[in-house]
Order: sequence, then structure tokens, then C-alpha cells
Amino acid sequence: MRDADGFAECYALQFRPIAAQLSVYLGDLDEARDLTQEAFVRAWQRWDRISRYEEPAAWIRRVAWNLATSRLRRLRTALRHQGMLRVEPMPEPGEHGVAIRDALTDLPDGQRRAVVLHYLVGLPVAEVAELCRVREGTVRTWLYRARHSLAASLHDYREVPR
Repeated sequence: MRDADGFAECYALQFRPIAAQLSVYLGDLDEARDLTQEAFVRAWQRWDRISRYEEPAAWIRRVAWNLATSRLRRLRTALRHQGMLRVEPMPEPGEHGVAIRDALTDLPDGQRRAVVLHYLVGLPVAEVAELCRVREGTVRTWLYRARHSLAASLHDYREVPR
């Protein structure tokens, strides 16, 4: 029998943080919510086993991130074949938000993922490495390169007077 209370508690505690992480990674809150929901559906199907893990949320987070990365790959392939960009309506970010979003978008996937998980979510390098299935040294390199790319991208940003 499944531990429905344990699953409900995990869902209540983890859905928003995971969806928020994916939202920054994907740049689309609705898509992030959909993928987070899919990860929880997959967890529920295996909850008898996953509930015994030391940290079931880590399994769900990994599945959600894998789904997001797969979605990005499929989107890039489709864009290459279609030759057009799908425009998603998003709320208008502030001036600083636009500059930061654009700078993050220019980073390679690994670097962007490491920045989001380490600096925005607050995960230690070791956990980011485990989640990304790479060595800690790789994550450190990604973060180093991302900091330099972001610094260069944001160096020329100046607030426009109104």
C-alpha cells in the first residue's frame, strides 16, 4: 500500500521550489509547472520504492531536471527544422531582470543549470554535480566560466534614465 500522506507532504513541500528552479532554467513558468507535475506523477507510480529513499525529493528533482533538459533539446531540434521561434507570453521583467535573463540565456546549458542550482537554489557544488551527473570539478569550471561570461555581459549594462 502506498504512503499517500508521505507523498502529499513531499508534494506540498517540494512542488513550488522545484517548479521555481525549472522556471528560471526554462524561462517559462507554465512549462516548469507541467514538467514538475510530470515528475511527481512518475514518483507516485513508484512511491512504494521512492518513499524509502533517504531523500525522495532528490529523485523527483532529478527527474524534473531531466525532463526539462529533454524538453529543451526537443525544442531546439524542432526550431532547427521549423526555422522559427515560438514566442511565449511572459510577464514583463524589470530592467535588471531583462539584462540578467538575457545574460543567463546566452550561457551554455550546463553553465546555466549550475548557476541556477548553486546561486539561486543554494545547492552545494557536490549536490549540483550529483544532480547533473558530472564531477565536482566540472561544476566548478562551469561556475567559473559562467561568472566570467555574466560579468562580461552585464559590464556594459547601465540603467536607462526614465
